[in-house]
Amino acid sequence: MSSLRPRSVFVNALTVSRVPFIVAFMVFAVAAAMRGGSLPLEICAGFCMLVSGVTDLFDGMLARRWAVVSTFGKMADPLMDKVFFIVTFPTLLWIIGWQNVHDPHAVVMLAFTVLYILRDQWVTFLRSVGSYYKADNGALWLGKVRTALSFPAAGYIYSYLAFGHYLPDGGQRAFLWSCYGVEAMLIILNVWSVVYYTRHYSEYLKRAIAPERQAAENGERNGN
Repeated sequence: MSSLRPRSVFVNALTVSRVPFIVAFMVFAVAAAMRGGSLPLEICAGFCMLVSGVTDLFDGMLARRWAVVSTFGKMADPLMDKVFFIVTFPTLLWIIGWQNVHDPHAVVMLAFTVLYILRDQWVTFLRSVGSYYKADNGALWLGKVRTALSFPAAGYIYSYLAFGHYLPDGGQRAFLWSCYGVEAMLIILNVWSVVYYTRHYSEYLKRAIAPERQAAENGERNGN
């Protein structure tokens, strides 16, 4: 067992490292935007985002391969994913606004960001309800797909914001519209995910609501 401990520590450290790398991305990306574009800073920001995303790919894979899957890892991994989204998407939204305050892309990104955050809060609430009834709160396949696609999507959007201006006008427009396509796909995926998780936990929601409804009915009868 002791021989596994260093591997377990490494895997957990890999999971947690998602946070400092994505915070570093925010710092470099904001600094680059405030300078009106700085290729070295933009490259550093992109590198930090890439490393942060890659940790999500390798921490779980290594934990399973080395047989060091832990309760901490199961709980920390989705939390680190949420931190990634909470830092990344508002940062991208800020960059769009800083570059051009009248850019309609900012409106799309605002809707995208708000939807992402609300979806995660709703799913957390559903899991809390499910845990009360001893439900299996593991990630559903659609949630895994959403998370897996979100990392490269964030990198793609940042690539447009950081490096799109190096392209000719036609290339910039094509790049922007491809970003709209990526964002639209993930908006649809998020809405689908909300519906999917709600249906999955609907029985637990009904069980949670029913006692309150019964108590209210009993109170009305007693009052009469």
